[in-house]
Amino acid sequence: MNATIFIVIPILSLLMFELGLNLTLKDFKLFKDRPKPVIAGLIGQIIVLPLLAWFIGRAFGLEPIFMIGFVLIACCPGGSSSNVFSMLARGDVALSVSLTACSSIITLFTVPLIMDWATTAVGSQTHVQLPVGKLFMQNIVLMFLPIVVGIAVKKKWKRATEQIHRVLSKIAFPALILLATIFFIQNREAITARFGQLGASVSVLILLAMASGVLMAWLMRLSGRERRTIVIEIGMQNAAQAIAIASSPLVFNNDVIAVPAIIYALMMNIILIIYVAIAKRR
Repeated sequence: MNATIFIVIPILSLLMFELGLNLTLKDFKLFKDRPKPVIAGLIGQIIVLPLLAWFIGRAFGLEPIFMIGFVLIACCPGGSSSNVFSMLARGDVALSVSLTACSSIITLFTVPLIMDWATTAVGSQTHVQLPVGKLFMQNIVLMFLPIVVGIAVKKKWKRATEQIHRVLSKIAFPALILLATIFFIQNREAITARFGQLGASVSVLILLAMASGVLMAWLMRLSGRERRTIVIEIGMQNAAQAIAIASSPLVFNNDVIAVPAIIYALMMNIILIIYVAIAKRR
């Protein structure tokens, strides 16, 4: 068994628990009050991003094994980090939290379905197979349950929750960087050999995803704060989730599939930090 999975599992569970501490049941009800921005964000995250990843991957001629990882990162919507970026960009934080809550639940079902389609499409060239049922169960255990526990802790111990959240919010981002660094070191040969191709394709994916957010916000006539939030939510993906799926012995058990997610984690933060800086100036 790959030893790094014992690093991935606690980090992903920690990130999901920290997300749960930010959520309340009312965060799932924003769809009823403001359906247009929620619909725009969910369409971008669940439908547009995987399609963009597929066509961009084909256009750049990615190898089948990297194609699977490329689509995988596009299927995993950003966690609580997107809420922080929305706040920094002076976006609609309530919308960001609601989108994170809704997408985290919906993608429990959509990630297995989309990845089953992607692996089937290129599987004959890689001999990679996806145990859909095991992926679904892993998502329940590593993502859904920590979120539920976080919500329950916040409801029962409100004062303690603030202190826990204050600590975890400082740990979450360094933990993700640590995870990406470990995988980078372990797979440095594969990453450095194809960094030009994968780095370019990942950057194009992020930029086109953000552009699609601008387009959907314009079509639905959303406010400036809502638009900035939609752009960040669509452009920011959960690298920890993608790495956990790729490296899990229950699912792919293949660190190479995680390579696009590692590069995505790097490029995503660079591009979004630039976007936040521009948004704050404007």
